[in-house]
Amino acid sequence: MGIDLGTANTLVCIPGHGIVLSEPSVVAVKPGTNKVLLNGNAVGNVAKAMLEKAPSSIAVVRPLKNGVIADFDITEAMLKYFITKVHKRKWGVRPRILIAIPSGITAVEKRAVVNSAERAGAREVYLISEPKAAAIGVGLPVGEPVASMIVDIGGGTTEVAVISLGDIFTHESLRIAGDEFDESIVQYIRKTYNLEIGHRTAEQIKIHIGSAYPLEEELTLEIRGRDTIAGLPRATTITSEEIREALKEPIDKIVIAVKSTLEKTAPELASDLITNGLVLVGGGSLIRGLDRLLAEDTGLPVQVGNDPLTAVARGTGYLLENLDLYKAVLQDEDLHS
Repeated sequence: MGIDLGTANTLVCIPGHGIVLSEPSVVAVKPGTNKVLLNGNAVGNVAKAMLEKAPSSIAVVRPLKNGVIADFDITEAMLKYFITKVHKRKWGVRPRILIAIPSGITAVEKRAVVNSAERAGAREVYLISEPKAAAIGVGLPVGEPVASMIVDIGGGTTEVAVISLGDIFTHESLRIAGDEFDESIVQYIRKTYNLEIGHRTAEQIKIHIGSAYPLEEELTLEIRGRDTIAGLPRATTITSEEIREALKEPIDKIVIAVKSTLEKTAPELASDLITNGLVLVGGGSLIRGLDRLLAEDTGLPVQVGNDPLTAVARGTGYLLENLDLYKAVLQDEDLHS
């Protein structure tokens, strides 16, 4: 099975069956312990429903931060839960697992991912960097002597990579992504309206009216939160222009990372990109107008990959179906069993 182990969501892909699981990377435990609540079932959607609403007797944890494991035991419990959940559908008992990880993580962090997966019940564990998996997932010709550029904006990290001949030629791994967008919205609403909102509300605002480029028809949304002065619940209406202003700083940093990656690209590969352009994937790529903003700032054609949320997971599934074919293309450092 292929696993896209993300800061915000974990997706599982089974070769021949496609995406069989997509749930938030969230676990509810007893505070101070690693004991998962509800007999080990307070994981994923169940736990996310408790986020920012749980009393002090329940700790709702996101065990991955910035694309890397922040809490090993809870990550292991989460992986075990997802693997078991998928197994209930009777696909092999001790699977070979291919896990997509950010390209900027250290050898120690890689080892931690492998150990967690092995203890969670994997027979063999392979690793692949997220940009490669995403490029394969959206059908880019990664094995050919031609440049493919992928920008994967996830929950915790943004990965920008130029890939040629099956390997990453140059990349930037940025710890600014969907979570940072939410945080920027929380801060903006607090500063502008003296209104305290949670990150879940911020995420809804981002999805409903977030944009990176002026819209033909600007949008509005009623939001609710707690007045920071009176301390009472209050509602107000905000516009997409305001949220664009709130998101400007983190989005500008992503644009700078894209330009910096292009500056480090060899001239022959850079010339390929004039025709091929770059492909956006990940949840952050769904922000309205981000493709137009990047196209304007880089002068390259920019497109959002098809079904960008599942690109990495689909790439792992495709790789597993063609593991013998790709073993030569994948570098040794990517594959550890």
